[in-house]
Amino acid sequence: MSVPLTLGVPHRPDPQALIAGLLQQRYRRQETLSTTVSAGPRVIAASDLLLVPAGADLGRIVVDLDIDPDELKRDAVATYEVVRFHIDVDESTMPDALALRLPSPLVVFPELLDASALDVVTAIADAHRTPGFAASASPRHIAAVLAVVAHAEVGFVARASSGVEVLAILGATVAALRGDNIPAALAGPDLAALAALRPEAAEAVRTVLLGIEIDDAAAAHRDLVTAGLAT
Repeated sequence: MSVPLTLGVPHRPDPQALIAGLLQQRYRRQETLSTTVSAGPRVIAASDLLLVPAGADLGRIVVDLDIDPDELKRDAVATYEVVRFHIDVDESTMPDALALRLPSPLVVFPELLDASALDVVTAIADAHRTPGFAASASPRHIAAVLAVVAHAEVGFVARASSGVEVLAILGATVAALRGDNIPAALAGPDLAALAALRPEAAEAVRTVLLGIEIDDAAAAHRDLVTAGLAT
């Protein structure tokens, strides 16, 4: 059953509702972090957190688990608030990942294969974890993820390499919630329709799309401005 996302006039009370805090920039040493409205918490590898000096306050972050979480708990000395944990898994490591007990929600980025993509994403959602995928995945695999999360309460997180991919993910998410063609929305997102979403519709989208990891949040934000989704 699709969710009706009503389109409204372009003059919305909150024009940033769809993209506020959406972009999660992957941490790079000596980076200059974007402070635009579209920038959310940074994504920092757990191994990098061990290198942050004592007393540093990183604020709200997403932790990419590339080491044992017990090691992070024992050895990290910086101050931070973990919004979510992210972890990459394959078929052999997914059961252990789903069994992790962590103080914040866990996003699982699985290996998506043609024969098992739908089953894998369903297993993640049934375990009350959040699935993740890269925008470079095949449209068929992305459609499988969105078909599950559109009717679950776990949401999803995406990874993008450009603002163009960010827009494609936004278009595909709206398509999934409306029961429209997801691959078509990925290939050609309707930017006018995205810009015209009413605040309540934008809120519905953001309860499903929790964030998008990206290497350059500032560049992606400029693409959102060009598309009319940010000011």
